[in-house]
Amino acid sequence: MIELPNQNDISTRLQSTKNFSASDSKNPRVTSTSESVVLLEGHTTEFKPLKYVMLAGGIGGSTADFLMHSVDTVKTRLQGQKPAKPPKYQNMLHTYATIFKQEGIAHGLYGGIAPAMLGSVPATIIYFGTYEFVKRKMIGLRIGIPEPVVHLTAGSIGDIMASAVYVPSEVLKTRLQLQGRYNNPHFVSGYNYKNTWHAAQMIRKLEGTGAFYHGYKATLLRDVPFSALQFAFYERFKLWAMMLENSNILSLEWEIATGALAGGLAGALTTPLDVMKTLLQTQKRPSTTKAAKQSSTVPSNTPKLTHHYYSGIWEGMLWNYKNQGIGGLFRGIGPRVAWTGMQSGIMFAIYEQVLELLEKFEKKNNKIHQDNNNNNKNFEIIRGIK
Repeated sequence: MIELPNQNDISTRLQSTKNFSASDSKNPRVTSTSESVVLLEGHTTEFKPLKYVMLAGGIGGSTADFLMHSVDTVKTRLQGQKPAKPPKYQNMLHTYATIFKQEGIAHGLYGGIAPAMLGSVPATIIYFGTYEFVKRKMIGLRIGIPEPVVHLTAGSIGDIMASAVYVPSEVLKTRLQLQGRYNNPHFVSGYNYKNTWHAAQMIRKLEGTGAFYHGYKATLLRDVPFSALQFAFYERFKLWAMMLENSNILSLEWEIATGALAGGLAGALTTPLDVMKTLLQTQKRPSTTKAAKQSSTVPSNTPKLTHHYYSGIWEGMLWNYKNQGIGGLFRGIGPRVAWTGMQSGIMFAIYEQVLELLEKFEKKNNKIHQDNNNNNKNFEIIRGIK
């Protein structure tokens, strides 16, 4: 079992580090020594070029989202199913097996992957770029802002900036996940979308453009604290890992572990908000129910279930708690923790690896450029001598 270092251990091990004092260990702060180097509780790290951060973040985030999409589908099905006894989907493994058997991979477990990727790539680029930009600006103030405040603030602002891109794609993704390969009768959703483009057209026609931002407040209420906690936990766990390894560079195993732990913990804490986000984005307005039914293929023998229209986040959480207990608020916590944990582990590991590769590539190019300049200078000198 790995024992995490306490604050006294960190202070002792960093006494020889430049610009680190005992007071810093008691009151963790981020300080700036230049535009490219910071001291994180006495541990030296370097700022990478912002364009590299954005590129690495986009690659890491979208790759992780693609690889973990099936787990997200399982989580969405568990959260989106209507109250029934017995429920169609009972747990994570049962849901996986049921979807795979009945609907397959492409249209079942990976339903909604197209809008997911269309939103993931630009959103993660914006998110990582904004996070790093805000973090550097706050550190650049040189007023000793506490480290957790820096990461929480930067993570929150980053998610708010990216939300304009990923929320519409989240609506499309979630509906296609619930629809599955067929017009899933268990959800009585009335969805009968042929593909992503058809889904976008039908939503705009029947519900208006504003429907693409259904659950926007709920999504922000889930993702802003999640992103803030995720980055705050990751930066903290990464620092602890560096202390344990006594190195500024972590192994791939440590990068995956710290990212997974940060994402899983943040995901667990924000599960009730994720449940409400799913329910708000997939419910239909009463005025559009009739039109939706006319375009659906729900079998006539589908059992009728009692529905509740959620007017808002807090009303929905209260209704779920009263009618389904604490379990109603934490539906799908297993696959959510699995998804956020594994997704974060993969994302941060790829992010760090890509950053390292880009840095090596830049150094190699700089060396080649410098060698060429030296050769040109030597050639000019030789010509001058002749």
